[in-house]
Amino acid sequence: MTATSTTEETSGHANDKAGKAKPTGLKPVLDIIPESCYQRSTARGLFLVARDFAVYGLALWGLASTNNPLFLIPLWLLAGIAVAGLFVLGHDAAHQALFDSKRLNDIIGRLTMLPSWHATELWIFGHNRVHHGYTLRQGMDFVWHPITAEQWEEMGALARLRHRFEWGPVGSGAYYLREVWWNKMVRFKPPKRWAKAMNRDRALVAAFLVPTMVATVVAGGGVIGWSGGLWLWIKMFMIPFLLFCQSIGWVVYVHHIDPEIRWWPRREWNRFRGQVEGTTVLWGPPGWELFFHWIMVHLPHHVDMRIPCYKLPEAAAAIKAAYPDDVDERKISVRNYLRATRECKIHDFEAGVWSRYPAA
Repeated sequence: MTATSTTEETSGHANDKAGKAKPTGLKPVLDIIPESCYQRSTARGLFLVARDFAVYGLALWGLASTNNPLFLIPLWLLAGIAVAGLFVLGHDAAHQALFDSKRLNDIIGRLTMLPSWHATELWIFGHNRVHHGYTLRQGMDFVWHPITAEQWEEMGALARLRHRFEWGPVGSGAYYLREVWWNKMVRFKPPKRWAKAMNRDRALVAAFLVPTMVATVVAGGGVIGWSGGLWLWIKMFMIPFLLFCQSIGWVVYVHHIDPEIRWWPRREWNRFRGQVEGTTVLWGPPGWELFFHWIMVHLPHHVDMRIPCYKLPEAAAAIKAAYPDDVDERKISVRNYLRATRECKIHDFEAGVWSRYPAA
């Protein structure tokens, strides 16, 4: 750490390009969030959970009842979005933000993450402790971590092909499936300190997955044959899971990847840069929050994980009023997303700039 950055961390402020003092920590930002943003409603939280499970159940019933492609495609989309909505509520509960009761958060968190095949304690480690603890810090935050020009040069042909696909406009699901779910949920070796809790939650997911698969295949096999039973499981559970990966991979991407958002070397990183300057507030069309539960209003969530999802707009308004030049707030835009997937390929951490792949 340089002398300048040491002074900044000690004083709690850094200077922007205009010479104006900026915080380096989050306390000044936390201080302007209204107390009302921390008021949780158990009834509202339970209603959201019950509603999403009802929609998910209806989608499963529809998928079990038809093989007509005209119905399957919208039902798959509905089921995938319902799984994503349940996951967002589980994400809130894993932060202990959905309810005042820790016990209720723990129970609901595990239940709502089962349709997305996520072990809660493993998610808490990777997401709460690592991603939130070191957002956009080089070598620390593993989610959508950029590569450098040097790393690109060292890649083989297959690695480059995979990177081009995963960092392209349709690759977010493949990235999430491999990097987050497979590497951090399935293959991850738990640290000894948390191994018992993590393995318990892995067993819980397995206790949901295996009997569900066996029961679906056997029930379907008894009526339409074993291949038909396997197809029944695939169309009811596997395809919605893959669509969930696609949607949540995209969600995480647009939260932190943009030509205007830089990642920071360890010595220059601070919490204000990672949580405020490096996180977006995105507004969707009417009805968007019905399933995404304000997860796109992401900046205040990174400032304080304790804020329940339905209070994030209020917190975002307070932060925007205090730090108008530092809040990246805009409407969700396909054009902006395609621009990011085109421009954000290689990152220069020292200069803080994105570039495309080098010419062959």
